[in-house]
Amino acid sequence: MVRFPETSVFLRRLDRDLPVAVAAEGSWIVGADGRRWLDASGGAVVANLGHDLDDVAEAVAEQIRTLGYVNGTQFTTRAAEDLAVELARRLPEELAYVYFLSSGSEAIEAAIKLARQYHVERREGGRTRLIARVPSYHGNTLAALALSGREHYRALYAPWLIEVDRVPAPDPLRRPAAPGTTGEAVEAEILRSGADRVAAFVAEPVGGSSAGGVVPPPEYWPRVAEACRRHGVLWIADEVLCGLGRTGRWFAFERFGVVPDILVLGKGLNAGALPLSAVVARREIVETVAAGRGAFVHAQTYSHHPAACSAGLATLRRLEKDRLVERAAALEPALLAALEPLAEHPAVGDVRGVGLLAAVELVADRRTLAPFPRSERMAERLAEAAFDEGLVVWPNAGNVDGVVGDLVVVAPPFTVTEAELGEIGARLARALRRLRPA
Repeated sequence: MVRFPETSVFLRRLDRDLPVAVAAEGSWIVGADGRRWLDASGGAVVANLGHDLDDVAEAVAEQIRTLGYVNGTQFTTRAAEDLAVELARRLPEELAYVYFLSSGSEAIEAAIKLARQYHVERREGGRTRLIARVPSYHGNTLAALALSGREHYRALYAPWLIEVDRVPAPDPLRRPAAPGTTGEAVEAEILRSGADRVAAFVAEPVGGSSAGGVVPPPEYWPRVAEACRRHGVLWIADEVLCGLGRTGRWFAFERFGVVPDILVLGKGLNAGALPLSAVVARREIVETVAAGRGAFVHAQTYSHHPAACSAGLATLRRLEKDRLVERAAALEPALLAALEPLAEHPAVGDVRGVGLLAAVELVADRRTLAPFPRSERMAERLAEAAFDEGLVVWPNAGNVDGVVGDLVVVAPPFTVTEAELGEIGARLARALRRLRPA
């Protein structure tokens, strides 16, 4: 175990002992003392290939031996070109150009900057407003955090955050007929903000960590996409978490028969091997930028990094070769069946999911679905109890209104076995039995 201050590492947790991970295989992480944890969340919903990455490691090593780094303003590389082609092959034709970065937060920042530049190049510089949802999560850099409807992350930095307009996210459990769930709220907010002042609407096609695997009704995204199109607003689809097979489709937006203007990818794009994210833009957006300033006014030292792109290329090829996206879809019933017994627990209000993205939501009252007070920290305490049971899940708070609401996300690797899914359910059930209100 390692604990602050007996380490030179600025640990992400300064208030507890952290075990030292020394190895991993399949869906399991191994600590320095030999203890094993079943990784039921792929870390932070990243390790979609599991922890066996020999093919990715070989591709990265070969790329570094051949060419480690060049400046993306001066060169392109075969790794970046090949990865862009592999992504484009799986995307609708209009999503034509890919800009590679290092993290989901960076990519969200780049996406909204691209939206701004596009409107300016079109002499629509008055489009300065952004619309996002509550609850939501889009990253921890300042603009990404400003977009996020997650108050416990935002509060400390509120004086530095840009103003963002808000609409409620779909909540079929609590508000099945509300405008936020049916999509009407988005157009209403565009009109309230001023249709000629809104640059972009930013949202996840399928709710990720902030909402816990919420799939909107079928009419939601067609209605929202059409409203954005009618008013000249760009739809930025944040698929950092829900993309690249996590919902049983290559891209979550495919479920709804619509295509975003800008698509943001990360996490599963790199399988955890190296930091990698991507912004994918419609052809017309990039052509407008090219005809204007001639370049996207954005710079990141590690953008288009060849070794990171080689990791992404190996990841995509493995997903396809082993039919892991199809496997994520096929394992959805087994995952939900493993978690369904938890619904009998008096503190569980819902068990839901799609593909290999599921959530167990905790409530203080099963009849009214009233959430626990945030001071109870129920999601965090359940995740800690699960960790003690040798199980890694991802706790999240604020799914009801951005402030209250507790859930844990279960998002195992696409290589998980059905026996391991059963073990996830059993260990989480034991953790639940240990949970008591504070």
